[in-house]
Amino acid sequence: MVDLFDWDRFFTNIPQIVAYLPVTFKIVFYATLFGVILALLVAVIRIKKIPILHQVAGIYVSFMRGTPMLVQLLVVFYGIPIVMQQLFNINVNRWDKIIFVYITYILNQGAFLSEIFRCSILAIPTGQLEAAYSVGLTQFQAFRRIILPQAVRVAVPSFGSDFIGLFQNTSLAFLIGVVDIMGRAKTIGTATKHVLEAYVFIAIFFIIISLLVKGAFYLLDKKLAYGR
Repeated sequence: MVDLFDWDRFFTNIPQIVAYLPVTFKIVFYATLFGVILALLVAVIRIKKIPILHQVAGIYVSFMRGTPMLVQLLVVFYGIPIVMQQLFNINVNRWDKIIFVYITYILNQGAFLSEIFRCSILAIPTGQLEAAYSVGLTQFQAFRRIILPQAVRVAVPSFGSDFIGLFQNTSLAFLIGVVDIMGRAKTIGTATKHVLEAYVFIAIFFIIISLLVKGAFYLLDKKLAYGR
């Protein structure tokens, strides 16, 4: 009779899976870094209601927020090569698959974070802008020195939840052939016929990281809450 769970196999898998952790962390890092930049740009466009760009940004945000991450990943993975070939006669089929993952997750984060930033900025009383103008600050200076610091405090809890979701969603990257911790777990599980042991470790790992991130953002929120 085959054992239901092989603990030796479970612990043997750990170093083999953890070795691919940098791939997962890179996805999170690039998605967060460039996602924040894109989100701020989209948020400003929507707040200022810049003609044409405002409508385009609205469609982009609605699509990314209204479709599953897996669908977005597949659209980017299969769609970009077609678009690049048809419009620019460029063959991108040799691109590393992780590039498509980066693009997808950056676009996804840009949409979700833009709504967080937009709502956080709009939550700041407009009277503070008027007061800033009255003391001679320019619109950019008022935004950078007065509005943005307060908006960051408001956004921290939602940003934390989004960050946890981003980390968990990296588990989809293996579906297009990217070998991260999830992809490695699948490979090991299939090769050894001990799938359960590999996936149980992945589940425990995601839970631990999610709790650590949640705790970190909770402490950050408490530290910044003095002004609220």
